[in-house]
Amino acid sequence: MTDRHALIQPDRGQKAVPLHLVDKTTFPDWLKGLNGGQRAAIAAQKFEGGGFETAIVPDGDDWFAVGGVADAGALSGWCLAKLAEVLPGGTYRLAKGDAGKAMHGWLTAQYRFDRYRKDPKPNDPRILLTQDVKAIEPALAEAAAVMMVRDLVNTPAEDMGPAQLEAEARALAKAHHATVHVVSGDALERDYPMIHAVGRAASRHHAPRLIELEWGDARHPRVAIVGKGVCFDSGGLDLKPSSGMALMKKDMGGAAHALALTGLVMQAGLKVRLHLLVPAVENAVSGNAMRPGDILRTRQGMSVEVTNTDAEGRLVLGDALVRASEEEPELVIDFATLTGAARVALGPDLPAMFARSDATAEGLLRAGIERDDPCWRLPLHDGYREYLKSDVADILNSHANGFAGASVAGLFLDRFVGEGLDWAHFDTFAWRPVGKPGRPKGGEALGLRAAWGLLQARFG
Repeated sequence: MTDRHALIQPDRGQKAVPLHLVDKTTFPDWLKGLNGGQRAAIAAQKFEGGGFETAIVPDGDDWFAVGGVADAGALSGWCLAKLAEVLPGGTYRLAKGDAGKAMHGWLTAQYRFDRYRKDPKPNDPRILLTQDVKAIEPALAEAAAVMMVRDLVNTPAEDMGPAQLEAEARALAKAHHATVHVVSGDALERDYPMIHAVGRAASRHHAPRLIELEWGDARHPRVAIVGKGVCFDSGGLDLKPSSGMALMKKDMGGAAHALALTGLVMQAGLKVRLHLLVPAVENAVSGNAMRPGDILRTRQGMSVEVTNTDAEGRLVLGDALVRASEEEPELVIDFATLTGAARVALGPDLPAMFARSDATAEGLLRAGIERDDPCWRLPLHDGYREYLKSDVADILNSHANGFAGASVAGLFLDRFVGEGLDWAHFDTFAWRPVGKPGRPKGGEALGLRAAWGLLQARFG
């Protein structure tokens, strides 16, 4: 796609097409200020001021555009998204006020994933001018992070395996002078047995590993970000049906979120000691695949009975969360495409969020609303811990009764997070099944900007 830095520019009086924003309430009075020909042009385009409606209006030898929004007095992140999708390439400015957080939708609406197209469709840039110069770089950074998630999730598993996730981490480290440590092979089997068990059936090309990145001043508060990196999930020997496997390239969506959030933290120079952990595996099927009934060792020392090989994400996260906890961070945030139960409960748009601390949960909810990246808190209900009891091991990985699947998965992870640590868990979908303005069908960042807002508020 077009270099994002070209899409938002300081307003220095350049020639630009005006953009008018109206809502159902303000539209009638706004319309009165137009001449007859302009009103006829708007009527011909069936523009009535509704959300995401657009029209192009002649104005002598020039023209202007109008967009319908929910509330013209309080712009959301998506108010300019439809305009950015449908307007011709050129330079634009708002006729009244400034874009504010609506810059995000202007940027993300111009995202394209065309890596595999022989002849990518040209994308003439739509440039937005703003007088709020200080807001440009933060808006560009957040949009770039969202687009990074989209790119990683949209890339098929053959080209986005554990080695490629490692390469993404190394590229981030090189750009921001961080260090990367990767554990694989015999060392992985010895020190992170659950990660190894899940990934051992994959080919050598997609061999499992734990990727760690560290950055920042050791004197600053330590923050751990953990992302589930299951680059493809066949379900293992508890094989998924083909319909369930179709989107499993996105099962590394948690890792994509974690990598993108890490990039935001480092680019902003947040005063934290950052620790990124990505357990990267492919849950494949072969003669040495993990079996139902196997009992796994863990880095923590507990034993886990595998009752479902398709509940593998919580296994790899468990070992990674133990490693994160060993450094006693002030905050741990993990992202995972973990359960179908979360999608049944909340649908594709809302990531389920779990937190030990009410203050942390409230901070995430608030930041999500402020950034039009809402999440929804679900409970870590102590009464459901009994669902994880095993007859032969310390804990089992998947309960049989079907109740509260997202919460029980969260309680499984909770067993691997250090006692007393502030921990938040996002069960995100990382995918948009139906496109919306600024949010095309495909890989999507859901919960990323909420987490970023919390980190900024707490450590900025």
